Order: sequence, then C-alpha cells, then structure tokens
Amino acid sequence: MSVQHALLGFMETTPRHGYDLKRSYDSLFAEMRPLRFGQIYATLSRLERDGLVELAETTPGLGPDRKTYAITADGVTDLERWYSEPEPAQSPIDSALFLKVTLALLSGRDAGQIIEAQREMHSGRMRELTRAKSDADEHMRVLLDFALFHLEADLRWMDHTAQRLGELRRALDV
Repeated sequence: MSVQHALLGFMETTPRHGYDLKRSYDSLFAEMRPLRFGQIYATLSRLERDGLVELAETTPGLGPDRKTYAITADGVTDLERWYSEPEPAQSPIDSALFLKVTLALLSGRDAGQIIEAQREMHSGRMRELTRAKSDADEHMRVLLDFALFHLEADLRWMDHTAQRLGELRRALDV
C-alpha cells in the first residue's frame, strides 16, 4: 500500500494536518495496514521535500505547533499518475507455502500434512472474515470480500496441489 498516495488523496480535497490525516487513514484503512503517527509525519516530511505538498498553515497548540499541509500541483500530477497505473498482479511465485511443500517433498516429509494445516488456517480466517462482514459497513465489506476471494483462491490451489503431490514428488525425482 502506498502511504504517500493515501495522504495525497486525503489532501486533494482540503489541506490537512497530521492528526487529521491519521484519523482519516485509520477510519478507512487501519485493517489493511496500521500506521503510527511517526509514519504520517515522516511521509509528510518526504512529500514536502519532494515538492508534492507544502506547508499551508501553522497554528499554535498545547504541544508543538500544528502544521497543515496542502497538496501542490506536482502532488496532484503524481496522484493522477498513480491512479492511472494499474497495480502489478501479485505473483504467488514467492509463496512460502509452495516453498514448504517443495522442500517437504525433497526431505521425505508429509507435504499433505503441511497443506492440510494451512487449509485449516485459511478456513478459520475465512470464517472470521465472514463473521466480520455481518457487522461491517459497505466500504469494509468490499475489503473483506477482497481478502475472502484471495483466501478462496489459495484454498483451490491447496486442493489442486494436494491431489498432485505424487506427480510433484516424481517431478522432483524424490
């Protein structure tokens, strides 16, 4: 997830200060990737350095002065570029599960047991997410569906691979 672009997106409609950005981010995206205040301020600093935001206002507070940032024309251009570029398809090529299954077969371990344990983990997570959907607003239901569909695809791969373990073992010449 691009924290930089999330902050730029929030600032596109109105200048904002760090606390407001954190509150907005947490209300929509905390489930996906929690952010610390330090990450917000470090990102704002980089955005300002790169000319994508500028300091719009400084107001005194009980603690440090509150700095409000506004997106610049370059920031809007960067945001437009980001919106227009499709995200790369997440490749399962780096799958830890595939690595475990392959190495288990090479070592003579029961790869089916590894797949079954993972299937139980995925199924449990699917039950949690499905329960969470019943109390979620529409925004969160869309995110939960995204996660559920990915878990479902993983389960299909596990079923498919479990049926092919003998062929895979022979292909690995074990």
